[in-house]
Amino acid sequence: MAFGAFNHHRNPGPMADINVTPMVDVMLVLLVIFILAAPMFTGSVQLELPKAQAPTAPSAPAATVTLSIDGKGKIFWNNDPVEREALESRLIDAAKLDPQPELQLRADKDTRYEVVAQVMAAAQSNGLTKLGFVTDPKEKK
Repeated sequence: MAFGAFNHHRNPGPMADINVTPMVDVMLVLLVIFILAAPMFTGSVQLELPKAQAPTAPSAPAATVTLSIDGKGKIFWNNDPVEREALESRLIDAAKLDPQPELQLRADKDTRYEVVAQVMAAAQSNGLTKLGFVTDPKEKK
């Protein structure tokens, strides 16, 4: 379709075509910009960390203490029943050891949360920092 014509006597109708070439050019330029800029958005900070020569500290494997609580709230220290007063003294003695033992807490699913929270609070207040919960793996049906 011509934009200019030499015949001025003819009454042209409205132009029905849209020139999409400039729009395609702009979209292609934007696509190239986004392709080039995309790696900058996901990049990480490149660091060159210092190197150090230090001998590894010899460490004996830390002992583990299994603290079990049955459904009735009875507490067991390594499978030996223990009263709450004796538990406090054992926690204090365990906190003084170097390295500190890891306290593995095993609680029956019917145990009241209050008892578990009290045992955890007693361990923390007496200086034990390593506490883990022991669970059984989920059985496949």
